[in-house]
Amino acid sequence: MAKIIQMRSPGDPSVLEIVQAEIGAPGPGQVRLVQDAIGINAVDGLVRKGLYPMALPAVPGFEAAGVVDAVGQGVTAFAPGDRAAYFFAQGAYATVALVPASALVPLPDDVDVTTAATILAKGLTAWMGLRALYDLNAGDTALVLGASGGVGSLLSRWAKALGGAVIGVAGSLDKLDKVQAGATHALLASDPQAAARIHEIAPAGVDVVYDLIGQATFNLAADVVRDGGVIATIGAASGQPKPSTQALARRGVQIRGGGTPQHVRGPTVAVATGELWAAHRAGLFDDLETARYPFDAIARAHADMDARRMIGLPVLIP
Repeated sequence: MAKIIQMRSPGDPSVLEIVQAEIGAPGPGQVRLVQDAIGINAVDGLVRKGLYPMALPAVPGFEAAGVVDAVGQGVTAFAPGDRAAYFFAQGAYATVALVPASALVPLPDDVDVTTAATILAKGLTAWMGLRALYDLNAGDTALVLGASGGVGSLLSRWAKALGGAVIGVAGSLDKLDKVQAGATHALLASDPQAAARIHEIAPAGVDVVYDLIGQATFNLAADVVRDGGVIATIGAASGQPKPSTQALARRGVQIRGGGTPQHVRGPTVAVATGELWAAHRAGLFDDLETARYPFDAIARAHADMDARRMIGLPVLIP
């Protein structure tokens, strides 16, 4: 018997319940994956709150890594014993899961399952920002709104390694040190002079804004992006923004967005994961802590996520 975490209704972390389940054999195109590490992402909280609809009862979670236990008919890319991970397939909060083989990525020998489940989804979202939404080059200036979060932390360090000047914005004073470690410049979102300070750093405006916050920060993004620049919307922790698109269009500013699965799919998956593992091997993320939660502590993990008191990139360990 496996253990799964399910919710029968949306609500606070207490709706997440751990139950026993018989997983069964994989169907055509599926593998059965024994999951050794499960990613915890912001979208999981949206699912729990009912803001990302799923048929109930539902098993939240979209990211995990482990070992293939069995394969279904037609699966040729994976065999029992293979190590694999996925970054967007429903039902990840489980010790064993049936996963479409098409959603899996093989793990290199030097990438352990905990690392994979911790950085795969967040890292590929960062890759989407740095490659698909705006192809960042050396000499570009990037503003990262939400730089202390999981995606923001990875994106800031990666952008800096690519030669970009990174202005990271922290949501609170206790997160400023974390942002300073990964950015060229670090500012507080509550600083009334934030826009002026950014204009001092980039008088013509920043080339790209990576906005992971949304409504609360979009006016700042619009104020400091250069004419002809890009605002890349990657999440909306404070709600969806309501931009004045006509004013931005007159300045030639483009707003680009979309989910990671839209931009990282097909042959692009191998390219993006290859670059992510290379960044990991180069030590770009070595200073980031991992917050490990036991499988049975999922409610505490979600409570910590809601209260923004997580220290490190979260992962659930069965």
